[in-house]
Parts: sequence; structure tokens; C-alpha cells
Amino acid sequence: MTLASLPVQATSWSGQDYLAALPSPSTAVWQIGPLPIRAYALCIVLGIVVACVVTEYRLRSRGAPPWAVLDIAVWAVPFGIVGARIYHVITSPEAYFGEGGDPLSALYIWQGGLGIWGAVAGGAVGAWLGGRQIGIPLTVIADALAPGLPLAQAVGRFGNWFNNELYGGPTTLPWGLQVHRMDPERPGHALLDPEGNPVLEPGLYHPTFAYEALWNVAVAGLVLLADRRWKLGRGRAFALYVMGYTAGRFWIEMMRTDEANEILGVRLNVWTAALVFAAALVYFLRVRGPQEFLVPIGGRWEPPAGADGPRGDVSQVDVSGTNRPDNPAPDGYRVVTEQQYATYLETGQVPDDDPPAGADERPAGPDGRHDDLDGDTATATADDEPTRDEPARDEPAGVDVGKPATGGTGTTGEATARGDDR
Repeated sequence: MTLASLPVQATSWSGQDYLAALPSPSTAVWQIGPLPIRAYALCIVLGIVVACVVTEYRLRSRGAPPWAVLDIAVWAVPFGIVGARIYHVITSPEAYFGEGGDPLSALYIWQGGLGIWGAVAGGAVGAWLGGRQIGIPLTVIADALAPGLPLAQAVGRFGNWFNNELYGGPTTLPWGLQVHRMDPERPGHALLDPEGNPVLEPGLYHPTFAYEALWNVAVAGLVLLADRRWKLGRGRAFALYVMGYTAGRFWIEMMRTDEANEILGVRLNVWTAALVFAAALVYFLRVRGPQEFLVPIGGRWEPPAGADGPRGDVSQVDVSGTNRPDNPAPDGYRVVTEQQYATYLETGQVPDDDPPAGADERPAGPDGRHDDLDGDTATATADDEPTRDEPARDEPAGVDVGKPATGGTGTTGEATARGDDR
């Protein structure tokens, strides 16, 4: 890789001199024998690894088996790549189906052209299918993924830096980006002058790839802080990520100068960002429910020594296929509240009934009111006393306290065992 050196003085498109500039690589592909190693692909792969590590940690902390993320990723990653390519081809069809276009080249994904919107949509379908195989609902997967996905996008954006693409307009800022003129005859390499030096575009440009990468890191931090503070459930953490990302993409997209299809004089991706933001906002405001945790159905779990409660690495399911007779693999997983999960860690008992999504996790008191969990229900009075037929106030609903919980049909547990998304 060759980087343009940080110059003592650089000249802009207007003739103004600068004392510093951000360099760009002049090479984005390396040949190892017959195999080309592309920097963009490496950045994408590294981003996927980052997302998997974060998601794995968060899934385990909520009761998923070790390395469940790999069972999900084998579906989500291919679907995400296909979705990203389909979105790119649909929104930029001229190169493939226009005059002089080559329809077959739509399959040449190594030549570039991936859309994040299609990647998220396709990846969601793949994650849903992967979750069905192991009985984990999509909302649990999405909330676990929420901070990892923007981190993956931040890493992936540096592939655009290697490719000298997706930069903004001219700038006089100290972090202006030097951009190489790439050689169309040698993809992945800068054009060379007669002396063999890489040719730079005149002036400096906004490094919009870096703006988006930094914004994505900030979005990941926002999701983590909000999730810790408000314990977002039922996909709301993921909706918050979508809102944060699209808000940044909206203004960053308007800074870009690369060719793009437009609607009413505005870049297509600007419209997409606005519409997706609105959809995520509606979902975030309308959906309510406690943070979701998982307990196994059909398996028996023994708390490990030193388990530190609902946030520890508690899943002891053997995913290698060599399950012990006393610890068989579960048939699926049931979604429970954090309080039910904490009781499960202490006792190893699976709650008999799963409360409906968004419902209060505790039974109503004698006056018909519930404790306020989400800010949507009335607060019970301090002198409420449990009746003979209901659990004590400090015992989570669904835990076996000597008699079965009343009013449950068991249908929600059966749905989760099949991996249905709820």
C-alpha cells in the first residue's frame, strides 16, 4: 500500500495553499498469485467480525447458547450481501440494463456496488431464518445486534477510503482529503504520471467516509447508553440504531459528489434515509415491552459457580453436538422478562407461562392495577396485599410457587419453541 505523504504544502482547486491534508492509499488491491486481495472486502469482513463479537456477547448475557451468533450469521451474512447488491442494481440500473450496459455484470460483486439499505433488509431476513433454526426470536437478535452493526459499518467505510471514492466536495479544512485519480485500466490502482508517481485530483475534499464512520461509532455509543438506562426491548434498541444512523446519513449523503440517481433534484439515498428514519421512529414510539431474555424449553440448566446474575455468561448448552445426558440441548427458547430470568438463574426453574409481549410482568393487585414497568401502567399502592390465589408481590410471574399460574394457555411458549418471531 502506498500512501500520499502528509505534505508541508498542498495546493487547492482555487490555488490556495494548505499546510496539511489527509492522505489516501494509492492501492486498494494486492495480487497474491492468481488471487486478488481487495482492501474493501477485507474491511467488510473485519466489520462482520466486529458485529459478531458484540452480538455474541450481548446474546449470551440474555440467555442464548454460546456461539449462537454463528448459527445466525451463516444465514444473515449471505442474505445481507445479496440484499446489498440487489439494492445497488435496482437504484443504479443504467450500468447493467441501460444503453451499452451489461446485465451479466450485475453478478460481479467484486467490482463494487453494495447498498447498506439492502444489506440491512436482506440481513434481517437471514437473521430471522437463522433464529428460527435455534428458536430465538428476531427481536432478541435485533436488539443484541443494535450496537454492533454501526461499529461494523464504521469499519467497512474505510474500504471506501482505500478505493478513493464516496468523498464530498472541495474544502479548505485541515482534514481535507487528498484523492487519487484511479486507473480504469488497472482497477484498484491509482493512475501514474510519466515519472511513475500516483496522480492526485486537484485540491482537497471532504472525507465523508470518515464522517460516517465517526457518526456510526457515536450511534453505537448512544444505543449502548440508552439500552443500559431504559432497558429497551422488542426491537426498540435496533429501531434506535436505525434512527441514529439515518439521521447522520441524511446530511452526510447531501455532502457527497459521486454520481447518484435523483428524485426531484435530491439524491435517492437522502429520500431513503428520511423514509427509513420515519418508519423506525413510528416503531420506536408505538412498540412497548420489557427487555427480553431467554430461557430454554426442554433442557435442564444448572447455574455455574460464581454466576453473577442476569448479566453473566450463563448459557451452558453444548452446541458441539456432544450434549451430556444430564444437560440435553433445549428444544427452543422462551422469551421472559429480566426478573423472571433472574429467578431462573437462581433456581434453574423455567417459568410455566410467558406473559404476552408488552404486558406487565407482575399480576394485578386486588384493585386491578399493576406496577409501572414501562411508564404506561398505573402504580400499585404500597398497602396492596397478595391474595390467597396469586403469587406474592416479590415473586415474578410465571415462576412455580407451588401451583400453576392461572390464565395461561401455553401457546406463546409453543410458538417460541418453533422459533416464531413475536
